[in-house]
Amino acid sequence: MKISVKNLEPTKVELTITVDNDELKPYIDDARTEIAKQVNLPGFRKGHVPGKLVEQRFGFGAIAGEAVQNAVPEFYNQAIQDKDLRPMDQPKLDVTSTPDSETSETPLEFTAEVEVRPQFDLPDLSSLVIEIPAAEVTDDDVNNRLETLRKSYATLVSVDRPAKADDFTNIDLEATIDGDVVDSQEGVSYQLGSGTMLDGMDEALEGLSAGEDTTFEGTLEAGEHEGEKAQIKVTLNSVKEEQLPELNDEFATEASEYDTLEEFKEQLRKDSAEVAEARQATEARDAFLGKLEDDLDIPVPSGLKERTADQNLRSMVADPSKATDEQKKEAEEQAEKQLRDQILLDALTESLDVKVSQNDVINFLASVAQQYGMDPNQFISSVVRNGQLQGAAAEVARSKGLLAAMRAVTFQHDGEDVDLSKFLGEEEEQVEQEAAADEQASVQAAEAAAAVAAEATKEGDAADAE
Repeated sequence: MKISVKNLEPTKVELTITVDNDELKPYIDDARTEIAKQVNLPGFRKGHVPGKLVEQRFGFGAIAGEAVQNAVPEFYNQAIQDKDLRPMDQPKLDVTSTPDSETSETPLEFTAEVEVRPQFDLPDLSSLVIEIPAAEVTDDDVNNRLETLRKSYATLVSVDRPAKADDFTNIDLEATIDGDVVDSQEGVSYQLGSGTMLDGMDEALEGLSAGEDTTFEGTLEAGEHEGEKAQIKVTLNSVKEEQLPELNDEFATEASEYDTLEEFKEQLRKDSAEVAEARQATEARDAFLGKLEDDLDIPVPSGLKERTADQNLRSMVADPSKATDEQKKEAEEQAEKQLRDQILLDALTESLDVKVSQNDVINFLASVAQQYGMDPNQFISSVVRNGQLQGAAAEVARSKGLLAAMRAVTFQHDGEDVDLSKFLGEEEEQVEQEAAADEQASVQAAEAAAAVAAEATKEGDAADAE
């Protein structure tokens, strides 16, 4: 097999792959055998038709076509391994020539255009020192947590006064365009300042008393007339304000297991400290990736970036064609960041020779299933059936690679080393945990495999019945 590589872009190559007929012959023979198994010819049992008769009946072209269909993906995979390329997307394959007979001198030749991971040199991680913010807990942190708890115990009380910011209201709405009513709603609950309704609603309601109404112009955000200007009549039915409980020992007893407010505050301070430490670990991760990406020139595949940006945009707005320029820019920036992070993490994982065990993948999938309230075995079975297992393993590898890389780096605040082992773990500890969990992982894997097999059996039975 001959392979030539042409660089089309920093992250896109075109491979031209020429396969000798001797290398293609096993695929020709297999194709001839497979076709023979499927045909019926008088005087021969099905599956026992001689190859020469198959070729006479269907022609060499049909056999070659079957062979090429099976051979091209395998020769492509061999080529990218030989050339040490890291594809980031599916290739665009184009067969340019095939042999037209058993003795033809025309080889199988095809091209493969594919976006690949760019090559760059990673720095010596052990020499990196990255400054990060302190994991500080202030009185404001404690008071904010306390205030959030107070709000969860608040009560709504009707008031006889004009509505103001933060009040809870009950309103009726009527939207008209050119004098025609296009939408109306009654008994809608709305808190002033929440921003969950039309622009201009807060200004219209503020200062109104129960029983009063007003009209303002707004842009409809849903329905048949979405995006159109309309006259919005809003009638205020009632006004309620939030009354918070007193901050005292009685509140501490009701909201916690503590008898006094001071004891409760002390626990909230400890909780806040844990949150601050977790936030510091997140900031350390971002600072680490940011430092590497700032120092390295990491181009992003243009085609993959475009598709990723489109996916991001679809998650932002129901109709991407109506997206604003700001939303499009945000989606594109997100795609750029996502892909650059992925490229960097894949490079780190490879350079650190990170291994992903069966237990790693199963635990990852089980945790994802738990997040969505799904049965782990059913979820794993679905992942296997849909061909997503390799993607899951790649995500696990990136996570392990990031942790391994961060363990090699020194993080400091004001010149003092910061210990993040609580969040990054220790390599020896992880090895011991993986070894201890091997037996359980095997059981889970067997259960997942059994679930897949059972589902496949059901599908096969259904197909036979048809």
